[in-house]
Amino acid sequence: MDHVVYLDAAAREMDRVLSGEKTMIIRGATGRKMPYGRVNAGDALYFLNNDSEGLIRAKAAVSSVLNSDALTEEESHRLVEEYQRQLQLTEKQRNRWGGKRYLVLIGIEKVVALPPFGVDKSDYGNMDDWLMVGEIGKVKLVE
Repeated sequence: MDHVVYLDAAAREMDRVLSGEKTMIIRGATGRKMPYGRVNAGDALYFLNNDSEGLIRAKAAVSSVLNSDALTEEESHRLVEEYQRQLQLTEKQRNRWGGKRYLVLIGIEKVVALPPFGVDKSDYGNMDDWLMVGEIGKVKLVE
């Protein structure tokens, strides 16, 4: 399964992923929303910044996935801090994700920079920061 994943441009997540400094992606919510239970080891993640550019710039393979059970606010903060070395979150990001009831921690490996390309997001009305696209070739825009 291929996924399109938005990274925090202000926190320079793309740079940290490409340098190998950041080896884990986090998502969380009060409920079990995407990508909870929908991403697996071996899946491919295609990264773009959450700015107006809209271009995929890197790809990684999922090495591990941790879908948390329901967490208390304290447990959630503790889990974020436990994985901070791999997550490399800014203080603002730690505040955003810490305290969420459900967390998904996705280990990444085999990161490669890609020649930038756009994707067709017209079939994804719910513009979230994580899109399950099935096969990247179906949404890749060719020039």
